[in-house]
Amino acid sequence: MAEPPYPDAAALGLLVVCLVTARTAAMGFNRVADAALDARNPRTADRAIPAGRLGRRAALGLVLASGAAFWAAAWGFFALRGNLWPGLLAPAFLIILLGYSYTKRFTVLTHWVLGLCLGLAPVGVWIALRGSLAPVPIFIGTGVMFWTAGFDILYAIQDAEVDRREGLKSIPARFGREAALRVAAASQVVTVLALASALWVQAGPAHRPQPVRVGQAGLGSLGALLAMAAILAVQHFRAPRATDRQLAARFFPLNALVSILWFLGVVLDIVIGRLGQGIS
Repeated sequence: MAEPPYPDAAALGLLVVCLVTARTAAMGFNRVADAALDARNPRTADRAIPAGRLGRRAALGLVLASGAAFWAAAWGFFALRGNLWPGLLAPAFLIILLGYSYTKRFTVLTHWVLGLCLGLAPVGVWIALRGSLAPVPIFIGTGVMFWTAGFDILYAIQDAEVDRREGLKSIPARFGREAALRVAAASQVVTVLALASALWVQAGPAHRPQPVRVGQAGLGSLGALLAMAAILAVQHFRAPRATDRQLAARFFPLNALVSILWFLGVVLDIVIGRLGQGIS
């Protein structure tokens, strides 16, 4: 949506490097920060650090290397396009990504901080490709933020007792299962509204001629959004009857499908737009 139909190969390569290294740094740091907690949680005790398969120094080394690679790749957009913003903003992005690991120790907003970490991705991509910001990536990032928070709350239900014992803050641990299900559902209602707002802004004025132009939101994105809303609704309709473990096991594939549908909808809009240009 930022640079249809897709960025040039060099920019796309830098984006992939940024994606992999930022996520590796964040996940690695989370494992180090939570190693003691993971060891006392039966569900996570077999993770690499508490199980003794990986040392903390090695994990921290991976975090530092990944963070440095992320920063270097972000500066790559200055060399490629003269865009300073990715390199300047990369340290702030890393602080948020790594800082998330400690939020569960003092606030129930930890779920939305995790969502912010993922929601910054479309914002960062837009800035990297365009050198500026716009409402569309902000709406998409907001949708991702609340979508992530919603399913993270569902996943956290299975750890509610452990979180209470450890003094960790989460919606299920603080307010109980039923309230957590309602908050998760409300969060994902915001997801649908935010993504709908992104499509409305991207589509532009109603008088814009059809067929859909390349990069313009259209039937593909709208169909994807309706399918996503249906999947989320089914998920939350079934949630009260699922066991705590079933919530994680059943809904992980559904949550993965949501983001894939969004991508396919955007691609379909581009295809429709190009076909329309060819016909005209």
